[in-house]
Amino acid sequence: MIDLRSDTVTQPTPEMRRAMATAELGDDVYGEDPTVNRLQELAAEMLGKEEALLVTSGTQGNQISILSHCAPASEVILEEGAHILNYEAGAAAALAGVQFRPLAGERGALSPADVSEAIREDNIHFPPTALICLENTHNRAGGTVIPLQTMATIYRLARSRSIPVHLDGARLFNAAVASGIPARQYAAACDSVQICLSKGLAAPVGSVIAGTSDLIARARRWRKILGGGMRQAGIIAAPGIIALQTMVERLSEDHANARFLAEGLALMPGIELNPVQVETNIIIVRLTAMDAAQFSEALRKRAILVNTIGRDRIRFTTHKDVTRSHLEKALPQINGVLKRGEA
Repeated sequence: MIDLRSDTVTQPTPEMRRAMATAELGDDVYGEDPTVNRLQELAAEMLGKEEALLVTSGTQGNQISILSHCAPASEVILEEGAHILNYEAGAAAALAGVQFRPLAGERGALSPADVSEAIREDNIHFPPTALICLENTHNRAGGTVIPLQTMATIYRLARSRSIPVHLDGARLFNAAVASGIPARQYAAACDSVQICLSKGLAAPVGSVIAGTSDLIARARRWRKILGGGMRQAGIIAAPGIIALQTMVERLSEDHANARFLAEGLALMPGIELNPVQVETNIIIVRLTAMDAAQFSEALRKRAILVNTIGRDRIRFTTHKDVTRSHLEKALPQINGVLKRGEA
């Protein structure tokens, strides 16, 4: 199978597997797992934050951050295509008791003017604006890099209104590699940031939240409440350390492969795609002659897996386990399905 569904399907490297087997362990709920502590210190240093906290997933990291920032019956401003809104199973409503105020963005980027207008006045009829959430890279917008200047402008606005900003940075290192701007500079434009170790960085499991010491203290308590307190968690922290130390710069290979794939797809009948807009490792195409589910099934029969994200939209995602030769084999198969228009 050539699996282009997501960078979450990556397998850990041999070095990661060896590190898991030999990791120095302790009880992390007591703060005594030395490998977890090393991972958290490394992540905090790379992101320019006071402290960091290992959590089980990106969704858990985002939800713990919302819980740590917000009171019930408050409101969170975010972009309408945000992962937190669309792909986290309504968790913020169930857990934090907050409501979302989604705004239309431009390729995933919120307009600072729109954010300013959406911040609630102090009125008994309105839920208070408790948090602004950003996402970089923006998954549903096609892996776009949200400009640092846009983030910084929103952050200054938020600070002037005493509203914290959380960054869903599941693929923040993709943004850093694509733009040449260090991840810590993006993280400086938010109060909390969540990064995934288990996507393009290829660790088998885990995410990290980073922020101030006070925020991480609250987050640690919420992690415990949600059942996320782990014991000898160094087994999953060890590959996370290797991911941060050795897998970041390699993301440029995924970006180059995505551009190669996008340029091939753009030439095919029945696909709408501007390859110039492919900035990182995610490609979203619109099908003009086939139903997305039919297209996906036809490719599956040809040992190619893709993600259906709407009636006429398909997502392709490159990662370390998809090589250029895989894509060279996949492109003719994709073209054949489109030309035949049948499963």
